[in-house]
Amino acid sequence: MARKIDLSRPWVREAKHWVSLGKGKVRCDLCYKRCPIADGGFGACGVRYNKGGKLYTLVYGLLTAAAVDPIEKKPLMHFMPGSKVFSISTAGCNFMCRFCQNWTISQSRRDEVFGEFFTPEQVVEAALRAGADGISYTYNEPTVFYEFMLDTAKLAKKAGLFNTMVTNGYITPEAWRELAPYMDAVTLDFKGSGNLEFYRKFMGVPSPDPIYTTLEEMKKSGTFIEITNLIVPKYGDDPEDLRRLASWIVNNLGPETPFHLLRFYPHFMMRDVPPTPVKTLEELAKIAKEEGLHYVYIGNVPGHPLEHTYCPKCGELVVRRYGFQIVEWRLKEGNTCPKCGHKLNIVGKYGGWRA
Repeated sequence: MARKIDLSRPWVREAKHWVSLGKGKVRCDLCYKRCPIADGGFGACGVRYNKGGKLYTLVYGLLTAAAVDPIEKKPLMHFMPGSKVFSISTAGCNFMCRFCQNWTISQSRRDEVFGEFFTPEQVVEAALRAGADGISYTYNEPTVFYEFMLDTAKLAKKAGLFNTMVTNGYITPEAWRELAPYMDAVTLDFKGSGNLEFYRKFMGVPSPDPIYTTLEEMKKSGTFIEITNLIVPKYGDDPEDLRRLASWIVNNLGPETPFHLLRFYPHFMMRDVPPTPVKTLEELAKIAKEEGLHYVYIGNVPGHPLEHTYCPKCGELVVRRYGFQIVEWRLKEGNTCPKCGHKLNIVGKYGGWRA
């Protein structure tokens, strides 16, 4: 039997972005699933709950993780390089990826929601104490803890911190526009190069099409964008899907958009699928470059040459990395190439982004 939801708990708050449908029913307009929810029911994310015709979030400040990470772990290679971010998450997700690395929190929902309660003020204070330069909303899909993310991001900006989020891109335009003034950078995660059947079969998502609209909204708002694309062997590694995705990014976001091809490792309900062959990632990286992307990376393969940044004009190696760490920074003042003087699409000064 489902437990009774105690609306008096500090992490239960009235939600934003929903409408009444009458007779106790509501529609959540936070993500593109736009769930109709009956009285006593939950949204697809499992952490938004309708009680008496009013929608509540069950995870306001109920954190499942809080840690200091290098920003390159997000991965953000071109935004505030070398900085540290205070990463936070809750439970729940609006996707149901069968390969999720963080499934213990993302697939925790309804009766299984857990965490430790923090206020936005406490998160900002913890980030400052830890010496972080910014806050990252990550690990699970941050859209599902939207209210807490928005309140925290506002305070973070006042405190001189930047904000980033790692997202699947299913946030609605109206929700994004409210958040955009406080969100400095976004890592948007594709899986399987946006293949429709892959999203339906392995992620519980009706269509990846809304993600492109989200990216256009993010571009319009001036938010810095990096794209990741998880390559799952056999099921989500089609070269033509990759070619279409890369071409769309070039034409709609710009060729200077950093693009990360991520190696899959067995997780959750897809433990029988082997890791992505490195050769597959290299072949797809070649296609992405052919389509015109200037900055193409291979992730989850420590020591690979495509962890590094190269000047798109002359090919000079300008930033050398190992995993999430920068080991050599060769860019000159203004993030320009030491060989040809080309200015790279990198925001912030390494070793002192506030300068």
